[in-house]
Amino acid sequence: MFRFGSRKRNRPITHREPSRARQGKLGLDRAAGSRLQNLAAWLRARDWGRVRIDLVVAFFCVLWVGLWGRAWYLQMVEGPRLAEQARRQHVTSELVSGRRGMILDRNGQVLAQSVEARSVYARPQEVQDFLHMANTLGPILGMDAQKLHDDLSRSQRRFVWLKRKVDDRTAEAVRKANIPGIGLSREYDRIYPFRHMAGQLLGFVGLDDKGLEGIERSMDDRLGSIPTRQIVQRDALGRRFYLHEEGRGEPRGEDLTLTLDVQMQFIAEEAVEQAARESEARWSGALVVDVLSGEILAWAQYPFFNPNTYRESSPHIYRNRLAADALEPGSTFKPLVMAAALQEGKVTPDTLIDCEGGKWQSEGFVIRDTSNQHILPASKVLRYSSNIGMAKIGLDMGAPLFHRYLRALGFGEHTSVPVADSRGILRTPRDWGEVDIMSTAFGQSISVTGLQMAQAYLTLLNHGVYKPLRLIREEGLVEESHRRIFSERTVRQVMDMMRDVVQAGDGTGRRARVVGVEVGGKTGTAQKADHRSGTYGEKRLASFVGFLPVEEPRYLILVMVDEPTRNQYGGLVAAPAFREIASRSLTYAGVLAEVQMASNEARDRKERKRGLKLAGVDAPWQVAAPAPALRTAPSMQLPGHLARASSQIPDVMGKSVRNAVELFARAGIVPELKGSGNRVVRQSPPPGTDWPKADGKVEYILWLSER
Repeated sequence: MFRFGSRKRNRPITHREPSRARQGKLGLDRAAGSRLQNLAAWLRARDWGRVRIDLVVAFFCVLWVGLWGRAWYLQMVEGPRLAEQARRQHVTSELVSGRRGMILDRNGQVLAQSVEARSVYARPQEVQDFLHMANTLGPILGMDAQKLHDDLSRSQRRFVWLKRKVDDRTAEAVRKANIPGIGLSREYDRIYPFRHMAGQLLGFVGLDDKGLEGIERSMDDRLGSIPTRQIVQRDALGRRFYLHEEGRGEPRGEDLTLTLDVQMQFIAEEAVEQAARESEARWSGALVVDVLSGEILAWAQYPFFNPNTYRESSPHIYRNRLAADALEPGSTFKPLVMAAALQEGKVTPDTLIDCEGGKWQSEGFVIRDTSNQHILPASKVLRYSSNIGMAKIGLDMGAPLFHRYLRALGFGEHTSVPVADSRGILRTPRDWGEVDIMSTAFGQSISVTGLQMAQAYLTLLNHGVYKPLRLIREEGLVEESHRRIFSERTVRQVMDMMRDVVQAGDGTGRRARVVGVEVGGKTGTAQKADHRSGTYGEKRLASFVGFLPVEEPRYLILVMVDEPTRNQYGGLVAAPAFREIASRSLTYAGVLAEVQMASNEARDRKERKRGLKLAGVDAPWQVAAPAPALRTAPSMQLPGHLARASSQIPDVMGKSVRNAVELFARAGIVPELKGSGNRVVRQSPPPGTDWPKADGKVEYILWLSER
């Protein structure tokens, strides 16, 4: 029998009890089903609108907690680092120098002024396309495109100047190009409206607005603004705006008013130019001093120097020779030596001096005169400019006494004028031999500047009392206590001798005479040392120092002509320049007419005393017509650069600042600039109106804007 079959029949037994595993599985299935039934019932019982609201609330709560957590992290953990990064990008502290102060003459004419300008810079790290930048910017700035590309693409610097203080058209072209990494910076450009007038005295400033020469350098602390550090913020275009109210106003230097008079300066410059050209001299210069106040009214030097184009001039041109060049003065030194001898009683005006017939040999040292004089009273030694007579006077004084007077007059020391001046050469008495005493007495063996000579003569003309020269005009200035060097009697005696030099028929300064006014002065023709040979050469320094009127000196005028070639004598070269300056200055100041009227009045009184009838004269005096030589043509009333192109105020609206200022400067006016920018948007008075009269007080104002 087959059991296999029986087993098969017995396998599906349904009524038997399940196994334990089977029973466990069935129990789980029943539990899961129960739970599903419970879950379905729970879900059917839920308010799904409420559930959705709760989910949204929960989401925003989690988001809020996350944001606050992130904010805490950024503030507490990353805060210092991010704040420093933001400060470097948007907020910076910069050193602002501001606008330099103006330089004005005694009448308010602007001699130097700063105007706003633009400079082009690059930030190489921000340049996106160096090739496009170079090809676009090169032609605008006049730079080689390839060099510009190579320099900036290889530069590791964060900031590079490309071109400083460009003109308005170039700045506008750079702005319109809008090249990433290229920007414009505001700076100030120094302009001198009168061009070369007093150029060597004024000096100039460099690209960084620092004074490099002249008054601009010596008074830089006052003219230049004190740099201040200000906190500024920049927008996306790099433009700045201040975070603090006090940052809105930029620092500004202090204005400086000089004692110069523009008209007197023009007169002196014309005279020294003519003297240098006619004599073919190396250079020429003149100083005009107001005796009563000690103020310098004119400081002229030729060849002229234009500070606006200082890069085109050499140091030989812009050197202020009247203050910096120490030269042997020659015979103009003699009146000062004579005054010292008279003061000490070594001589009197009547003391007779043997001038040896024009040649004197003493211990191997030969002294010569230009005229063959024998016995002369001391009062005529200056008239004939005798070297021999002055040498004997110097020997009588001796080295210690001689040196003491020279030191008291300011030789061997810096003057009080705020310029870079030389101290000259004045050796100590122990180094003087007999030859040194004699040669110094007639202006050799000593080196002085033109400024020192003016200072010494001012002391002589100021009744013998030392008075410092003044170049800066300040209100309420209290002069220092002065020391007396010469007595009134000594001063009058020397002034009378100097009058004879000019007014006497045989004086060496006859060409310095001014019609209607008595002039006193002294000529000088000094030999110049040849440094190669160690002896005196053929070159000369021709000079003349004079004052007028003699009775009550008002003006002191010093003229120097260095190395003239056509004629070398001071009486022929420098004296005519003195006459030109003196006559035109007196006419300009109105002094000449007063002197002529007083002279006519004195003459009329003499005529009445003689019993003579004055035909056609009803008044006690009459105004005489100026001498033909003193007549001033209308074209000479104002300097050439002050000549007005038209009789009406020009229209400068829309023009650049520089162009507008130049148009007004042609009329002798520098307008006041208001606002910030490089274009004129409004002007006052309006264009087309007539220029006011010379004595009219009108404010000329130009309002500026960026566009």
